[in-house]
Amino acid sequence: MSPILILGAGYTGSCTAAILSRQGREVLALHRTDIDFTKPDAASMLQQLAPSNCLVLHSIPSLPDNADATLLSGLHQKAARVVYISTTGVYGDAHLVDENTPINPNHPRVITETAVSRGPWQSLILRPAAIYGPDRGVHISMASGKYTLLGDGSNYISRIHVEDLANLAAHALLSDITGAYPVADLHPCTSREIADYCATRFNLPPPVATQPDQVPESRRNNRKVDGRAIFAKLGLTLQYPSYIEGLAGL
Repeated sequence: MSPILILGAGYTGSCTAAILSRQGREVLALHRTDIDFTKPDAASMLQQLAPSNCLVLHSIPSLPDNADATLLSGLHQKAARVVYISTTGVYGDAHLVDENTPINPNHPRVITETAVSRGPWQSLILRPAAIYGPDRGVHISMASGKYTLLGDGSNYISRIHVEDLANLAAHALLSDITGAYPVADLHPCTSREIADYCATRFNLPPPVATQPDQVPESRRNNRKVDGRAIFAKLGLTLQYPSYIEGLAGL
């Protein structure tokens, strides 16, 4: 079996590593404490650490100064396949998104996507919507008093549970599917809908409505994402088809 290399053992990367480890795969997960991916010598360090013929999950944000291609050069002659965790942010102002929606070529993540797709390996790009889970999401932001609504909260935001994304990533690594696909659950909802649910479910005060400049950029969009295509290609079913199932056990 080809060894697995995970670049970025953060929220999604560590969950994916756990899934693959339970399957008996050989997994090397590199955190930024192992390699500072922003440093000039990161590529040479990666060249030394990467196993031969490995399957790579690239789960780190875009690097400053367009250094993504330089870092990825450390995988030349080492990686057989690279799966990159990008973002639905690359779709810009598009309101309805599926696998055929054009992207905004000026989005920073597109630089990394291009570097991945041009490498000497087989590649797949996954573009997840907002990632949430037991310790991350609207319920956590509301509990800490940091969640604010954009105006009346009528803007739509799609989501994906971290376990569904990690399961998808694990299967994607072991597949031969190429291209680029959005990733989301089956229930895009308004910011107001999920805030009202969390307020009732967790006995939290309702969020404050505010102006766009006081809302994080990731929550200013108004986007419904159809992510069914990649799950269908991999023959997977969502464990958490909506935020209701995702938050039910918390």
